[in-house]
Amino acid sequence: MVRWASARSDSVDGTDLVGLDYCYVTTTGRSSGRPHTIEIWFALQEDRVYLLAGGGEDSDWVKNLRAHPTVGLRLGDRDMLAHARVVEDPEEDALARSLLLDKYSGRYQADLDEWGVTALPVAIELPPTPDASE
Repeated sequence: MVRWASARSDSVDGTDLVGLDYCYVTTTGRSSGRPHTIEIWFALQEDRVYLLAGGGEDSDWVKNLRAHPTVGLRLGDRDMLAHARVVEDPEEDALARSLLLDKYSGRYQADLDEWGVTALPVAIELPPTPDASE
């Protein structure tokens, strides 16, 4: 069961969402219709989560979200349904790459330069925050 949760704030219940290393994205299989979940690095920017697909268009999860753009997203203990898309706009592409490289370059010993240039940027649009009265 998926429960709605907002990720718009940077922390909830003491959990620093921006500081988390991974998020979990669940796509619907384009052929099987079954859920498939990946653990992946992410960057949170306002109402979007950015990812870089190292396998580019050949990544199964990218093929799945192109066929079925509604995805499950888990950030910390927050689960939500959201809309995913491959980033097409050059300015947003540069932003996604910059955010992810800035976040992970200082944390990991590996050289991430090639990944930052060759990976395919994906944006996940976070759902609107519900009214507090709901």
